[in-house]
Amino acid sequence: MPITPNQGSTGGGTLVTINGSNLDNTTSVKFGTKPATNVTQVSASQVTAVSPSGTGTVGVTVTTPGGTSNPVPFFYVGAPFKSSLGTTSGPLAGGNTITLSGTGLSTATSVSFGGVTTSPTVVNDTQLTVTVPAGTVAGPVGVSVTTAGGTNNGLSYTYIDDPTIGTITPTSGPTSGGTAVTITGTNLDSTDSVTFDGTAAPFSVINSTTLSAVTPPGTAGPADVVVTNPAASDTAVGAFTYVASPGI
Repeated sequence: MPITPNQGSTGGGTLVTINGSNLDNTTSVKFGTKPATNVTQVSASQVTAVSPSGTGTVGVTVTTPGGTSNPVPFFYVGAPFKSSLGTTSGPLAGGNTITLSGTGLSTATSVSFGGVTTSPTVVNDTQLTVTVPAGTVAGPVGVSVTTAGGTNNGLSYTYIDDPTIGTITPTSGPTSGGTAVTITGTNLDSTDSVTFDGTAAPFSVINSTTLSAVTPPGTAGPADVVVTNPAASDTAVGAFTYVASPGI
């Protein structure tokens, strides 16, 4: 008498299908000693029922006027517990793979990012990997994991738009570096690096449209300015010119 699925939440509520023979006129279905609810006679060989709450492994039995069947094991699974996301932000377009850690994850069937669900890859009971789906708007969304034991919420993931560079002021300075530069654009509040000709520059985020940076030393001539956030990078080609000091 196989049952599908053979595992479910400790809180109950799992709809199971029981297949067997001589199931006509079923009077009750029990999970261990607890009666199931919503018992439905589908045919002489099939019954459906909703599991009650429980723990561990219990025997499922069907009772008809002819007697009680042999027990078939059903496994109660606790709700998952999520402890962390390996990466907490990424591009609005999605497509990046992140790791989710916790417990009770071995039966995970889906992960939801702000209501958009995707199928994870189960590594083991404490770890999943999942490809982040595309978001609808930039900003934080809730992350939930659904397993045979239920759904657990509590983590947040932030979708980030690609940065863009608009203007750079001033546009030139000495090769020795040290020039205070204002960079304007869009989606700059999540910036994690600014480079001048490949060399990292110290910077401060003013707001989503403005950065302040200090040029590192460089070589005379035009230099590319690159602003990077967790979503992508934008390059202003030759936007800053290093000027050599005069010599006599």
